[in-house]
Amino acid sequence: MPGPSQKELDRRKRVGVNKHTVSNVSSTDFPGHYPGEDHSFNINHADFPQNCTIQFHQRSPSQSVFSLIGIDTSIANALRRILLSEIPTLAIEDVFVYNNTSIIADEVLAHRLGLIPLRVANAEGLKSMQWYFKRPSDEAEQAELPENFQESIPTADNCVVLTLKASCSWRNDGKKRWEQGEREPTRLYEGSNVYAHQLEFDGHGRQPDVLGNVEPVNPDILVAKMRPGQILDLRLHCYKGIGKDHAKFSPVATASYRLLPTIDILQPILGQEARKFARCFPKGVIGIETVSGADANRDSGYAGHEGEEKAVVKDTFNDTVSRECLRHDEFKDKVRLGRVRDHFIFSVESTGQFESAELFVEAAKVLKGKCARFRGNLQQLIR
Repeated sequence: MPGPSQKELDRRKRVGVNKHTVSNVSSTDFPGHYPGEDHSFNINHADFPQNCTIQFHQRSPSQSVFSLIGIDTSIANALRRILLSEIPTLAIEDVFVYNNTSIIADEVLAHRLGLIPLRVANAEGLKSMQWYFKRPSDEAEQAELPENFQESIPTADNCVVLTLKASCSWRNDGKKRWEQGEREPTRLYEGSNVYAHQLEFDGHGRQPDVLGNVEPVNPDILVAKMRPGQILDLRLHCYKGIGKDHAKFSPVATASYRLLPTIDILQPILGQEARKFARCFPKGVIGIETVSGADANRDSGYAGHEGEEKAVVKDTFNDTVSRECLRHDEFKDKVRLGRVRDHFIFSVESTGQFESAELFVEAAKVLKGKCARFRGNLQQLIR
C-alpha cells in the first residue's frame, strides 16, 4: 500500500483556526488509526532524528525561545510541566531567628527570605545532595505517611546553612544632618537597608568543595529596612526541593509554548484590501509586494493586475492568531488560518539557578528517568 502524500501529511498536522471554532484538534498519528501505517513512537526509529529537531530563536542566560519540532503534544506538555515543577533547586526552608528587632515580623521576614533564588556555583554538586524529608504540619497529610516514615536530621549531606547578621546605626554626621532637615536614610544611617548579598554561606564538611559557593542569584534583593539600634541575627537552613512541593523551588519564572501559526492566502488580495489585510496582523507578518509580470502570466488569479500591490505572507512566527482578518467579510473566503500541530515554540525564563537553555536539557533528563522507572515497574508487573 503506497504511503500518504506530502499534502495529506501536512493536512493531518494542521489545526484549523476558524472564525468561531477550532477544527482538527485531535492527534491521529498513533498506531492503528490509519491502515497500513506504523505510527508507533520509538526514539530509536530511523526517522526520529530527522523528524525531531530543535531550533533556537533567542538564547541568553535568563531567557530562551526555541522551536521543538516533530514530537507529540503529550511529550511537549510533559517537558513544560517538568520545567515548572520537577527540576531540583536549592531554597531556604527553615529560618531560625536569634534576634529580630526590625519592624518586620518574623513570619513575614522568613517568607521573604524563602523566595530569594539561590545559585549553587557547582550545579553538579547539587545533584549529589540528599533529599530532606520533613514531617508535614497538616494532620491529614500526616495520616497518609507510611508507618516507617522517619523525618530527616539536618546534616552536611542534605542541608546548606546560611547566616544573616545585620545592624543599623547612625552615621558619624547623621544626627547633625537630621537637625539640618536631611531625611534620606542612606545619608543618615549605616546599614538601613538589608540586601540579599549579606547572606553568608556557612559551609560544613565537604560542602565548599562539592557545592562551591552558595549565594543569591540577585544580590540587590531588598530583605528589610531598619533604623538605628535595630538588629537582625538569623540562621537559615536550605534544602533541595522541587516546584511541586513549593513554588520557591521552581527554577523558572515562566515556561510556556505555543503552536506555530500558519496563514494561507487562497485568493489574491490586492490594492487597498492588501493594506487593510496587513493591518489585521502584527507588524512584519504580512508584507506588501507588487504583482510582477511573471505573476500576471501565471494562472494564479493575478492576470490583468500587473503593477498592483498584493498581500503576501512574510513571517508567521510573530503572529498572535487574533483572527482579526476573519471579522471582515471581504477576507473570509480568501484566507485560511491554522497552527502546525507538532511545531512547539517554547519560551523559558530562568530565575537564575540554571541557564535557560540548560533547563530544557535537565527537563529531558528528568523525563527520561521517569520513563525508565515506569518501564522497570511495568516489566516487574508482567513477570
